[in-house]
Amino acid sequence: MKPKNLISLIPVLALVAGLPVHARDYWFGADLSYVNEMKDCGARYSYGSQTDPYAIFARSGHNLVRVRIWVDAKWTPYSNLADVEKTIAAAKAQGQKVLLDFHYSDDWADGGKQLVPAAWAGLSDDDQAKALYQYTRDTLNTLKAKNLMPEMVQVGNETNGEILRTQPEEHVAINWARNAKLFNAGIKGVRDASADSTIKPEIMLHVAQPENVEPWFEQATKAGVTGYDIIGLSYYSKWSKEDFSGLSETIRRVHYRFGKAVVVVETGYAFTDDAADSAHNLLGSESALKGYPVSPAGQALYMHDIMQLTLDAGGQGVVYWEPAWVSTKCRTRWAQGSDWENAAFFDYKGKALPVMNWPKASYVWPVETRFAVANRGQAAQYLSGDFTGGVPVAMRREGGRFVYSAWLRPDSDIVVGHADAEAALDTAEALQVKVPKTGGVITLP
Repeated sequence: MKPKNLISLIPVLALVAGLPVHARDYWFGADLSYVNEMKDCGARYSYGSQTDPYAIFARSGHNLVRVRIWVDAKWTPYSNLADVEKTIAAAKAQGQKVLLDFHYSDDWADGGKQLVPAAWAGLSDDDQAKALYQYTRDTLNTLKAKNLMPEMVQVGNETNGEILRTQPEEHVAINWARNAKLFNAGIKGVRDASADSTIKPEIMLHVAQPENVEPWFEQATKAGVTGYDIIGLSYYSKWSKEDFSGLSETIRRVHYRFGKAVVVVETGYAFTDDAADSAHNLLGSESALKGYPVSPAGQALYMHDIMQLTLDAGGQGVVYWEPAWVSTKCRTRWAQGSDWENAAFFDYKGKALPVMNWPKASYVWPVETRFAVANRGQAAQYLSGDFTGGVPVAMRREGGRFVYSAWLRPDSDIVVGHADAEAALDTAEALQVKVPKTGGVITLP
């Protein structure tokens, strides 16, 4: 929207039958994929009187547990189906919901590599799609039979590059015809497994680092990837070109452009540069953001502010990766201990740090705000504003008017414009309005 004028408009507020002012779900998540291994390695945790890590995260307000699954990781006894069942059962016993993260690989799948499982390596593209579909469906059917169906499912993890590749081809152009076939197979596997389930998982697609998100989903949409519900993104300042401002703008734009919920499904921040073991720590002062010192207080402030930023931009939650991966006597393939103990939620004696309480911190919660334009017989109506990142959105015809609903920061000043044609938004008059404190309807002229 390129406004030619900026005029103030006092919002006309009305409570409409069938439009309750209510809260939607927000996610305070923790990826606990390492917890079972840490318990076996003798890790100690404490949070008040609580010592069980699953109980600690539940009591501190985390309402979502994320857990990864590899297809056939022969190099570790963890993150297989049996391990995942243990995690989901423990999380659900604490009243938490679960996000199951399919790494379609026998090893780490991430923004730099998406290696095909060994059992699928020699298959044709069509047969790989069938294998991915069957594996996804069968895994979820097994969980469903044990009353362990997750509430969310990731079809792939940090899938910046083409999935099911034989080499870590990070910068090779994606064959989107093949990629879309594979993603749609995974999405169908989730839908088919949940068709007769009381829990019908929402489906997330996940890309690493905000600067990659919008281009990836634009290409996926053009290629025909459809049927998903949530855009997930990783944000680590060490590996991203964006600061918090860029992250906020990305969330805002992709939420409105693609009409999906958005969750920051991976993030992390160090609380110290000191190490508890010989393993190389991945985060530290070299990747710190300005205003967020590498300290327990800085880590807690980071988590509060990234959540508030996400709420203000239209997103629905944040998941921390991996807050319980502490240092123990056990070894990884790289060293003894953890690469992450200085970014966990526990100090080196196992005591919970201040960041553990980020779900209980004070937040400004969005309110549901509905924009309404009179139906004068026009075929369509579009809306755009600073709160959409300039993305035009199609309003929905509802009786004698067009409407669009958004969750916005209460009492904030926003700029909005509307027009009968999407192209006309470039010259639409911009209206400055204030979001009602408790939500409601803003009727535009």
